[in-house]
Amino acid sequence: MSLTFHVDIVSTETAIFSGVVHMLVAPTEMGEIGVLARHAPLLARLRPGLVRVLREPDFDESFFVSGGFVEVQPHIVTILADTVLRTAEFDETAARAAKARTEEAMKLTTSKTDYDHLMAELIMETALLQSIEKMRARRQQR
Repeated sequence: MSLTFHVDIVSTETAIFSGVVHMLVAPTEMGEIGVLARHAPLLARLRPGLVRVLREPDFDESFFVSGGFVEVQPHIVTILADTVLRTAEFDETAARAAKARTEEAMKLTTSKTDYDHLMAELIMETALLQSIEKMRARRQQR
């Protein structure tokens, strides 16, 4: 029997997930991290991408985070994210359209501030599309 720990995933609007898991994988700015029970304490910034929680040996759940922080303690992990989407909420068509709109707006803007804001949006939209592709590949492997 493997050890478990508690995970809370919270967005700026609401609590998204709270439960006991066997493992968590999160995209930090320094790369992906894997967390097991009794992990050393850690505080890291999240980059846009998939957070996966392994609840049982053959059941995992994934969430897209747009950024935020992960705090790891030996028996609890907290993810504070700007935006969190459940994989069931992924809409590839809408994500591709949003990315195309952002790319077009970047071509037309003359303000550095607007350009930087649009670049941040583009990074998030690209990460969402990559997450959708990862989820599709994972489903095809099963």
